[in-house]
Amino acid sequence: MKPSLGNSIPFEKTAAVKLLVVLMFFLSTNAILGQAGKVAVVSDASGITLQVDGKDFMVNGMNWDYFPIGTNYAYSLWNQPDDIIKAALDSEMALLKSMGVNAIRVYTGIQPRWVQYIYENYGIYTMLNHSFGRYGVTLNGAYIANTEYSDPAVRALLLSEVEAVVREFKGVPGLLMYLLGNENNYGLFWEGAETEDIPLEDRKSTIRARHMYEVFNQAAVAMKAIDTSVPIAMCNGDVLFIDIIAEECQDVDIYGTNMYRGISFGDAFQVVKDKLNKPILFTEFGSDAFNALENREDQAAQAKYLVGNWKEIYENASGLGKAGNSIGGFTFQFSDGWWKYGQTENLSVHDNNASWSNGGYQSDFAEGRNNMNEEWFGICAKGPTSALGLYELYPRAAYYALAKVHHFDPYAAGMSLSAIENHFRDIQVMDAVLQARGDKAALDAQQGGKIRVSGARMEFTTYSTGGDKITTPDNADPNERAYPNELGFGHMQSFFTDIEAKPTESVRGTVSFNVLGNVAENPIDEIFYENAGRIREVRTDEGELALTSLNRVRIYKANVSWNADLFDLEGFYRTGHYHWGYEGDFFGLYPEANYGPNIDIYNGVAPVGFEMAGKKSLNGLKVAFGPELWWGANPAVLVKYSRSLAGMTLTGIYHEDLDEQGPAVSSFAVPVPPNRRATLHLETKMAGLGVEMGGIWSGNTRVGE
Repeated sequence: MKPSLGNSIPFEKTAAVKLLVVLMFFLSTNAILGQAGKVAVVSDASGITLQVDGKDFMVNGMNWDYFPIGTNYAYSLWNQPDDIIKAALDSEMALLKSMGVNAIRVYTGIQPRWVQYIYENYGIYTMLNHSFGRYGVTLNGAYIANTEYSDPAVRALLLSEVEAVVREFKGVPGLLMYLLGNENNYGLFWEGAETEDIPLEDRKSTIRARHMYEVFNQAAVAMKAIDTSVPIAMCNGDVLFIDIIAEECQDVDIYGTNMYRGISFGDAFQVVKDKLNKPILFTEFGSDAFNALENREDQAAQAKYLVGNWKEIYENASGLGKAGNSIGGFTFQFSDGWWKYGQTENLSVHDNNASWSNGGYQSDFAEGRNNMNEEWFGICAKGPTSALGLYELYPRAAYYALAKVHHFDPYAAGMSLSAIENHFRDIQVMDAVLQARGDKAALDAQQGGKIRVSGARMEFTTYSTGGDKITTPDNADPNERAYPNELGFGHMQSFFTDIEAKPTESVRGTVSFNVLGNVAENPIDEIFYENAGRIREVRTDEGELALTSLNRVRIYKANVSWNADLFDLEGFYRTGHYHWGYEGDFFGLYPEANYGPNIDIYNGVAPVGFEMAGKKSLNGLKVAFGPELWWGANPAVLVKYSRSLAGMTLTGIYHEDLDEQGPAVSSFAVPVPPNRRATLHLETKMAGLGVEMGGIWSGNTRVGE
């Protein structure tokens, strides 16, 4: 007998119904989350908004990427194993969600499943960015650095690429919009500045711009033919060529712009409204966190500029009485890019060279000096790379200030300009600076402070010497000092420790020490780095004395760099340097000095010396000085100066040997008699062809020999 109460449903059926209801609710909830929301641009009398599923959506966005220290643009997170990708996303998306970011800007290369993963786990949308020829194109197997948008083959290639992207991402949950380009208009000036005497409509850049914007619009039309569920945005540099954009890009839904004007965007909102009548989306904007005048990190200034930018973005949203066309922006950027300045060199150095000047950032601006530091734009500092290729982020003051910005809704009921004014007045930059001090202290501790042990290695080697019909004795003869000294086994230990010092942001150095244990006496090869520590015998009044502690501790290699206001100084000892062949050294006066293991094999000390590269008023000047700048070189000084005049680059180099080098340690580097040389090099273009000419004067020190 099953228990029942009147006409009630039996217990088992009740449980089954409840389970079915719960299951249906779970499936329907996941179905809703898994659906791609309809994203649209909506315009009415109060202004223009971006809506997601019918609700106004202010884009609180972030330019986001993932580049571990030591990598550059060739690295892709999306090519890593799934567990690495997931670990990276879980770490960084959690930070972004916590600060109120609801969208990220990501370049193509990401797979659709990760766009969905980010959305479903963190509620963050993705604006997918195709560079659209900004960094060149590969056509018929050949790379073309500067994209020519008038070329039918180039147009067909770009359109096919963006169509493929739309087909791949159509319907993917979490996709907010497609973005075309990245300030591609700046790439139109490839051949340099144009004279003001040429009418605007006849300039090459203007003609090329019209071709480019035509293709942008064609791309928007082609993409909409495949998917109309999300809008198409373009990315322009500031408002340059906006009149041409108004004519050629009528099918583009959103005007995106990379804009760096300092704390205020000025008239940008009104200009876009008057010229285009489209929503404005700031695809890049921000401030670096480094003060170029004082050579120090400046978190407060970065936070101040970003808070000011976001205040204007909110004030110009729909319904508030101003331009009413602001739909948000993407702060540049989430974490520092340690590869940005050198691109392919010094990838593990946080470079503080300012690469361009912008008067909108008055906190470190001075006339005639660069103040924008490409490697310091992150609102988070980057920690060391782990063995798995992952890293931790350490928020700066801007992170905490923007968290207060993004937890405010400019579309809330009853919103007004005065409410926005009051909210931003309450955001105290100094509070954010104090909040970030703990993160900075944690990062400093992680990096080891001003002096740290940056590396260590131990080498243990065993030798076995033997054979037939050889003269090497079975046992070592104490009265003979020949190598190998005996048959059988020998052993050696060699220890290396790297010490890194960074007393200031502009000065850093590394020195590597070698400590010897036992040095084998029986290797057949007599030439190796550690043989300097072998036993030596000297004669004394008491007879022969064996010295067993020679060269037990030595400096293995060292380098130091100083980024000063007017110059960069690089000192090197056995660490190598590159040539000046691409800088006007037509006759190879200053050769490359990267010798790999050969330096150890022959116990060489070269290169040793320093290089100085001038900046600002000293730009174009380089000086190299040292006792042995390359293997076998005489103590010398080289001075190089380059200058561009009337479309030509002139380079002069003077080389003076100051003394004669000591005896040769290898036939690879036999010293030559001291010399004095001077060269002149000219480089220009004629009819599209590169032309180089050079002359050399040398040898007056040999007169009379």
